[in-house]
Amino acid sequence: MQNKLPLYLFLSLLLLLILATAALYMGVYEFEKHSFFEIFKALINDDNSISESDKFVLMDLRLPRIVMAILIGSALSVSGTCLQGMFKNPLASPDLIGITSGAILLGAITIVLGTHIKPYIPEVFHFSLLSIAAFLGALLTMTIVYRISTSNGKTNVVVMLLSGVAVTAMAFSTTGFLIYLSKEEELRDLTFWNLGSLGGATWTKNAILAVVIVVAFSFLITKGKALNAMMLGERDAQHLGIPVEKIKKRIIILTALLVGTCVAFSGNIGFVGLIVPYILRLIFKSNYHIILPMSAVFGSILLLTADTISRTIAAPSEIPIGILTAFMGAPIFIAILIRSKKSM
Repeated sequence: MQNKLPLYLFLSLLLLLILATAALYMGVYEFEKHSFFEIFKALINDDNSISESDKFVLMDLRLPRIVMAILIGSALSVSGTCLQGMFKNPLASPDLIGITSGAILLGAITIVLGTHIKPYIPEVFHFSLLSIAAFLGALLTMTIVYRISTSNGKTNVVVMLLSGVAVTAMAFSTTGFLIYLSKEEELRDLTFWNLGSLGGATWTKNAILAVVIVVAFSFLITKGKALNAMMLGERDAQHLGIPVEKIKKRIIILTALLVGTCVAFSGNIGFVGLIVPYILRLIFKSNYHIILPMSAVFGSILLLTADTISRTIAAPSEIPIGILTAFMGAPIFIAILIRSKKSM
């Protein structure tokens, strides 16, 4: 099956390309040129045969949003896959164990109290303050949950989930208090934060996301064999020459970086890191050498599909994408619980 990985990746990337092309044409606005090749040719040649309105909708609205859906879906899916491999449990996704909530908590504090915080922070960090806060929130939560739930290399699943519940409750209550204190503009930002949306996609944000993902994936994607060995037990993995503690620390930092950056740009989009690994595990068993790279593509497919539905199903209004992913993820979460209740 491993020999067929390039074929699986090619077919899934082809599917992603088809979905992305279809997503360009789905929406309230209709292009004057109905052929994708006509639009693409006009943009490449810059021959002014494409109208300004077509160019604006394509280059400033739909394409950045499609690219952001691809990037964030991939990042969240790989994060969930790595956490499940590290904790050796299918319930260890960023939102269920509180990592997303931790990022949202510090991000919400930054949104409401940012004007009071910025005078004490160097000016160079002002533009990226929200992203830094979300990353620190994710990293802090990840570290706390890991320390509480893991002892002698073994993770107590119930404690892990309860830790996530506690962090989520704290984030929810604090965000509610901040909503009470917030002004009108801050209230809109917090509402976006809680429900999740890709409506604020820009090429600048996509460039930052792409850099973060390239840095994180350069380590995470190649650790499939190490995660396979860790599934046998950490002592066995060490006997096979796997630097277990080093890998775990890097997974913690890099998944926090991925989740924090995604939350900073899109708000709360849950269950992507749960749905994709679960589906791939049904197909490829627990072979992380295949699941990790495949999750990078299928996460993009899932979020791009969800975002396209969110902005077209009730056009011209938009359903928050976090609602859709939660609607898809909740039944899968229940199914995993039913299958895992004996081991838990």
